[in-house]
Amino acid sequence: MNLTTALARLLIFPGLLFAVPFAWFFLWVERKSVALMQGRIGPPFMQPFFDFIKLLGKTTPPRRGVSGLLMKTWPLLAVSTAGGAVGLLPVLPSSGGFEGDLILLLALLEVPSMCIIAAGFSSRSIFGEIGSAREAVLSVSYNVVFLLAIVSIAASQHTFRLEALAHLPASPMLILAVVAILVCLPAKLHINPFSLPNAEQEIYSGPITEYAGPELAMWELSHGLEWVAATGLVATLIAPHFTAVWLAVLAFVVLSFGVVLLLSVTAAATARLQIDTTVRFYWQCTLIFAVLAISSALFMRFRS
Repeated sequence: MNLTTALARLLIFPGLLFAVPFAWFFLWVERKSVALMQGRIGPPFMQPFFDFIKLLGKTTPPRRGVSGLLMKTWPLLAVSTAGGAVGLLPVLPSSGGFEGDLILLLALLEVPSMCIIAAGFSSRSIFGEIGSAREAVLSVSYNVVFLLAIVSIAASQHTFRLEALAHLPASPMLILAVVAILVCLPAKLHINPFSLPNAEQEIYSGPITEYAGPELAMWELSHGLEWVAATGLVATLIAPHFTAVWLAVLAFVVLSFGVVLLLSVTAAATARLQIDTTVRFYWQCTLIFAVLAISSALFMRFRS
């Protein structure tokens, strides 16, 4: 991948020019879907964008010292890494990439969660610290399943190159891995039944309770970009291979939208689980998926 292609993917498609509007769109779809299932009207179409602009115009409370500097740094770092993760998605046919870009994608997807954990402790708020502790425990729990699923796909194809893993033909290993990733996404995106770090009834907004103004706007944008990156990863794994650019883009958008709807409906239909139940659930999923992944690998090996 040359520098021009890399910049085009990062800044235009599937990068920021595409990802930022779709981040607001996916946030609206999630809120609207939950509202309709609960018998409410829900927000208007442009509400996430209006909220972002409104927060940009507000004044941030003054914070001094290293703590104040860190609180300003974490949301900017989260937005940057989430946007970079979207830019790495192999959406277009022959989109390039480089050997090991899957590892970079996984690292970029994890940085926003690490920033949220650090932000809660930097705020020196009891609600922020509790939310960060929950986020840390949750991250350790679901990431075992998430990473095991991704590594299983990569190991079955003997490569860590995203373009080689995208548009793979259906196989038992791929189906198991996609299901495992879908199980992890509610925790990564902080929605029910795994919305423990930002449980409003218990700890207000959790790690970002002390945030306001432009800094809070950056957190909202980071959350929207995480939606695009996480659902886009699933979309690239299950999308059929198209040589036409417009068909590849259409399939990516439609499949991402479908994953957003699935997660939103699941969030509306479930209640928040307790932290011990959540940890136990993901560790049980880890054991089950590990057994199924090994069985699938042996099946594919003997079949070939």
